[in-house]
Amino acid sequence: MSEVTVTDSTFDDLVIKASSPVLVDFWAVWCGPCQIQNPILEELAREYEGKATIAKLNVDENPASAGKFSVMSIPTLILFKGGQPVKQWIGVQGKDTLAAEIKKVLH
Repeated sequence: MSEVTVTDSTFDDLVIKASSPVLVDFWAVWCGPCQIQNPILEELAREYEGKATIAKLNVDENPASAGKFSVMSIPTLILFKGGQPVKQWIGVQGKDTLAAEIKKVLH
């Protein structure tokens, strides 16, 4: 499964009300580091299918959600569990770092 695209209008339904953890990638098309992060997130989306969701939110197209979580630099990754942010990273993150945090919130 590929990543889920989230918008300002779908954020609450797909992230806040989600029954499983959601890792949201706040990104933009013009962001070079975001392009580096993308294949890592695609791998995680496949590995955690059915257990956790990997979501992408384009900050240029969805400024309200980015503003709500004070996203000032991209890529910013925020892991949500039970509708609450539990971990946040700024900049490109390795697969092992992200996977370790996803595993923590799954238990």
